[in-house]
Formats: sequence, C-alpha cells, structure tokens
Amino acid sequence: MTTTSTSSISPLEAQAKLEGEANAYALVDVRTRAEFDNIHALPAILLSLNNLTETELTQLRGKKILCICQSGRRGKQAADIFSKNGFKEVYNVEGGTTAWEKNGLPVVRGASSISLERQVRIAAGSLVTLGTLAGFFLTPYLLFVPLFVGSGLVFSGVTDTCGMALVLTRCPWNAK
Repeated sequence: MTTTSTSSISPLEAQAKLEGEANAYALVDVRTRAEFDNIHALPAILLSLNNLTETELTQLRGKKILCICQSGRRGKQAADIFSKNGFKEVYNVEGGTTAWEKNGLPVVRGASSISLERQVRIAAGSLVTLGTLAGFFLTPYLLFVPLFVGSGLVFSGVTDTCGMALVLTRCPWNAK
C-alpha cells in the first residue's frame, strides 16, 4: 500500500512487513535515548522525534518507514514528518513498543530508566508544589509558577503537544 499520508498498522502487521521485505523497511523508534535503552523493538533504530532533521531523514531515503514509540502518539507525529518530507510509504505502529511487547514480538531490554511521561509528571508536580509553598511562605507573586505550569498542562492536553517534554528530551540523561 502506497500512501502520501500516514497509516496505522498493528505490531503484527509491522513484523510481517519486516520479515517479508526486511531491506525495504526501517523500523524507526522515535523515543528518547533513555527510553530506547530501557526497551526497544527488534530491529528498531533510534531516531528521536526531536532529532528528525533533514540530514537524519536523508539517511533513510528509499526506505519504507515504520514509526514506533512507547504508545503510538509520538510515532504518529514522526510518521507525519516523514510523509511531509516525501516518504511515500509511512506507517505508525499502533500501541507502540508496549503493544509490540504484548504481542510477543522480539524486544531488547537494557537498563531501566524513568520514562519521559513520568519525568513530565514529576517535574510538573514538583513545580506546582514548590511554587504553591513559596507563594504561601515567601511572596504571593510566586503563585504564578503553579498557574503557569497548570496552564501549560491544559495547553498540552488541548494540543496533544508538551513543551515540558520537549525541554526534558534535551536534558543530559535523555540526550541522544
């Protein structure tokens, strides 16, 4: 199936494509280095969502692309980027690495780390708590910190993007 937009396929369908035409497809994991090192689908290659530059995409020209992330959301974003950059056959693996593993497909396990989603929750919760306490004990002007974080979370929910996650992906422990 040739597409100009992205399509979603199940992990089993993705595995069948990889087995049928292994050299034609690239299984691209778009999570952070830490997430990838923790667990990734075999034979995925790492190309973090925030590193999908024209130079990185050029390395995959001529390949059919299977995007995979943790649960499917970042994979869809990456698949859209590949499609917009002229890749003709691009798929998002439904359910991501989680579904890949649940289907009994091969994975590589490494050192455990904190997922990006958990990092966002920890950072947001810490900022809200510290901002509220500082606003109560130091100056009420610091109550703008939890207001700002709360507004960012609402924006994240509405747009399905997360500014805090983009910042955290650039931290040394999540770096490529």
